[in-house]
Amino acid sequence: MKNFSEEAIDRIIEMAWEDRTPFEAIAFQFQLSEQETIELMRREMKPSSFRMWRERVQGRKTKHSKLREDEVGRFKCSLQRQITHNKISKRR
Repeated sequence: MKNFSEEAIDRIIEMAWEDRTPFEAIAFQFQLSEQETIELMRREMKPSSFRMWRERVQGRKTKHSKLREDEVGRFKCSLQRQITHNKISKRR
């Protein structure tokens, strides 16, 4: 497994949780395959959180570029600027 800084691990987890960010975007930015991303998530998250994430992404078309519909054309979540350290900042 590759060594990443805490900030990089945090960003990978963020990207993996985002519905519209495909695994290919993580591979492009961090050179991690889908399987390596899954292993990182398993290692870095609590077991219950990991199971919840796996249930969420399994079969989700937006997590794989080849399965995506044409209208889903962006990698970036609309809330991305407001997310830091795996928490959505208070907006008020």
